[in-house]
Amino acid sequence: QVQLVESGGGLVQPGGSLRLSCAASGTIFSILTMGWYRQAPGKQRELVATITSGTDTNYAASVKGRFTISRDNPNNTVYLQMNSLKPEDTAVYYCNTYFVRRHYWGQGTQVTVSS
Repeated sequence: QVQLVESGGGLVQPGGSLRLSCAASGTIFSILTMGWYRQAPGKQRELVATITSGTDTNYAASVKGRFTISRDNPNNTVYLQMNSLKPEDTAVYYCNTYFVRRHYWGQGTQVTVSS
């Protein structure tokens, strides 16, 4: 079992920054590939970024160069640093991992980019 808890969302103006955090339970965090997804109203959930246990990263084209995913294994935490935010980044952001043939999701954190 893996439990994921996100934090750090909020309201920010266009061009601003936010850092999301996802705290994971358990002792296996360091071997997990972790990901951030987002879902905007009326749209499907989409992949934002992933980071492997070896710290290889992958980003959606829409966020590449603006967002950075990172991890802190001793503290079982994965981060998403979001810079140069745009209104189209507005969504609920979810932390995710896949382990023993099952996806695990956090409860989500709302990010709203608006002036």
